[in-house]
Amino acid sequence: MTPEVLFVCVHNAGRSQMAAALLAHHSMGRIVVRSAGSEPAEAVNPAAAEALAEWGLDITAEIPTKLSYDDVEASDVVITMGCGDTCPVFPGKRYLDWKLDDPAGLGVEHVRPIRDDIDRRVRGLLAELLDQPVRG
Repeated sequence: MTPEVLFVCVHNAGRSQMAAALLAHHSMGRIVVRSAGSEPAEAVNPAAAEALAEWGLDITAEIPTKLSYDDVEASDVVITMGCGDTCPVFPGKRYLDWKLDDPAGLGVEHVRPIRDDIDRRVRGLLAELLDQPVRG
């Protein structure tokens, strides 16, 4: 069984996009990854895209997506990004809330620590879901 993870943030433009890209990258196809927002922005946060580009990851083509019940229902783990979002609750799902600073309006120098924090959390989640250590 392939685990499925959903990252949720209000605008689906910064934190959730970075988390989804990092988990997809580190999992190498071993986890299905989605991201969504309750009030999606028009485009991905440029500073978040720049911070990930520094690591060779490109999220510039991603489009912020509206959160749906189907997204939550299909996921094994739902992670909100410390933004007060409310998600539909389904029995048997695992819900986590990662308290993270919002990168909206920040320059890349202030987004890097957020990216680094998300990366640490994603690596820990990946190791837990796959029950094995994740190499850098």
